[in-house]
Amino acid sequence: MIRYMKRYSFLFGLMLVLFSCSKDNGPGYQEPYMPEPDGGAEEEMPALTDEELLDLIQERTFNYFWDFAEPNSGMARERSQENAYGGDSRHIVTTGGTGFGLASFPAAVTRGWISYDEAKNRLNKILDFLEKAPTYHGAYSHWYMGNTGETRPFGEFDDGGDLVETALLMQGLLICREYFKEQAVTSRITSIWEKVEWDWYTKGENTLYWHWSPVYDFRKDLQIKGWNESLIVYVLAASSPTHSINKEVYDAGWASNGNMINNRSHYGINMPLGPSYGGPLFFSHYSFIGLDPRNLQDDYANYWDQNTSHTLINYEYCVRNPKNYKGYGENCWGLTASDNYEGYAAHSPTNDVGVITPTAALSSFPYTPEKSMAAARYFYEDLGNKLWGEYGFYDAFSEEEAWFSNGYLAIDQGPIVAMIENHRTQMLWQLFMADPEIQLGLNKLGFNY
Repeated sequence: MIRYMKRYSFLFGLMLVLFSCSKDNGPGYQEPYMPEPDGGAEEEMPALTDEELLDLIQERTFNYFWDFAEPNSGMARERSQENAYGGDSRHIVTTGGTGFGLASFPAAVTRGWISYDEAKNRLNKILDFLEKAPTYHGAYSHWYMGNTGETRPFGEFDDGGDLVETALLMQGLLICREYFKEQAVTSRITSIWEKVEWDWYTKGENTLYWHWSPVYDFRKDLQIKGWNESLIVYVLAASSPTHSINKEVYDAGWASNGNMINNRSHYGINMPLGPSYGGPLFFSHYSFIGLDPRNLQDDYANYWDQNTSHTLINYEYCVRNPKNYKGYGENCWGLTASDNYEGYAAHSPTNDVGVITPTAALSSFPYTPEKSMAAARYFYEDLGNKLWGEYGFYDAFSEEEAWFSNGYLAIDQGPIVAMIENHRTQMLWQLFMADPEIQLGLNKLGFNY
């Protein structure tokens, strides 16, 4: 396990350096875990209408954050395999993954999976944990131990604040603040939100930095630059009523003074931002749990066009299948960061090892509803119990390698529930975009929405 952790810590750092500023792949999240194969058992699945299938996928996937939550903290566990991370897996909780789960609490109540009071009580339990957990100039670390509340280092020099994970958490909390509207709850969320020192993470420069450690300071030295999953970081930083950044930080840091724009074209599909072939599909999901891309535009892109083009390029690559992998096609597509038969990687057309990740197509429902539904039906009806389990679809699979994951990751499960809901009702988009502070932040950065 130590050997694996060293290996993946190195790969994580290397990927982050290589993938900033719209290089040819995305940063992803490297996990120090080697999944074991699980073939599953073939069994015919019940016939369902499209709406019934979406209901089932959403509810079963949400249960990862509800039934499988870490019991002491209420937070989302990083992954489901208990043997991972030297046996610590059952207690390791994820900041960003918890944010994804929280974002879907309003949908869970509205759809009757849980009651309003149950959701509020669980939210308060999570807030109890967050109020006591160590923070780093208001930012949260990537991982905590749910049973003790201590920071669990994620990798080398990464034992302090993680601004991207913090942003994903805040996105979920602000959606809940807009939904619950009870002073006893909203005041607690506001207190956590206002303590995040976004401006401090600039080091006085016109950019935001991803990590800070009380031991290693800014030694990781990773600037948050587009295009990747981190647009939400700059929007939240500009929206903060207490530690806001100015537009110059966004323009120079995130957008590299306009050099973020590269206007690539693949398969006749134009894409204003991003690496070759768009990178892993989570780029078009994480920031858009709350940010509504449908009319979102600034000096650099129309984000509906960006995300739709990204998704269509990913789809078209899988359909054309230049490496002739078994299973790829119109009903089986979607490359993004996930487990694979060798470990974990940020899969994309430029890093394709024959692994399809269900969250890629399913979280793209807003952009490609018919193509995503075709994939959902293939995953559910054709692959069946080889891919379907207690908390929905397992993380990833490779028909080429006859490999199916035997577990789940929070950061892959969460976008499935949220983005399908945004496709169906736009609920989470509406809640997040109704926040007056978010509107002020978007206005400051020059967005139309």
